[in-house]
Amino acid sequence: MIHRRQIVRKVKTTPVPDLFMKKPFHVISLLLLLVSIAAGIVALRTESFARPGPAAASAPAIDTNGEIAALKAEIEQLKGKVPDQSHAMKDVGYHFANVWFAGQKRNWPLAKFYLDETRSHLKWAVRIIPVRKTKAGDVDLRGILEAVDNSRLSELQKAILAEDVGKFTNVYKQTLEGCYACHKASEKPYLRPQIPEQPEARIINFDPQARWPE
Repeated sequence: MIHRRQIVRKVKTTPVPDLFMKKPFHVISLLLLLVSIAAGIVALRTESFARPGPAAASAPAIDTNGEIAALKAEIEQLKGKVPDQSHAMKDVGYHFANVWFAGQKRNWPLAKFYLDETRSHLKWAVRIIPVRKTKAGDVDLRGILEAVDNSRLSELQKAILAEDVGKFTNVYKQTLEGCYACHKASEKPYLRPQIPEQPEARIINFDPQARWPE
């Protein structure tokens, strides 16, 4: 008879480290510490991205009132250096007088040159003061100049190009009448033009047959 022996099998179990079995409080503390460190790193990175750079933080403040005051002072200084309208009209008188003498001498290229200068300086004068204040109201010099330029001065140019001294003489006088109408509209009737008697400067020779200097 075979005796049965009860065989007791011993199951081997893996031992649990003492750290987890004996000191669970330390484990929890360590985990909390790691979580805190990770949260701190994330917070620092987020703050570094959100914080403005040194250039933006140190941008100097703009003194708007000071800049405007400086610009106004500069504008006033420039106004004092710009010629007034009387200076421009003096040039107009010089050039238009020479138109007459060149035409009377039948020096048509010279007459055309001085007529072009006259028209250019008239536009300059109107740019300086485009509107005049009078007792009767505002006088738009731009409109007056446009009318004179498109009529009398254009006709004078045609007479010069046609080399017609008779037509030139008549249109020149009509142009002076148009100039005086503008003077009266500007309340300056005392500025009465006339046919010039002699050139303002005698350095220019109006004779088309002149041969000196060569």
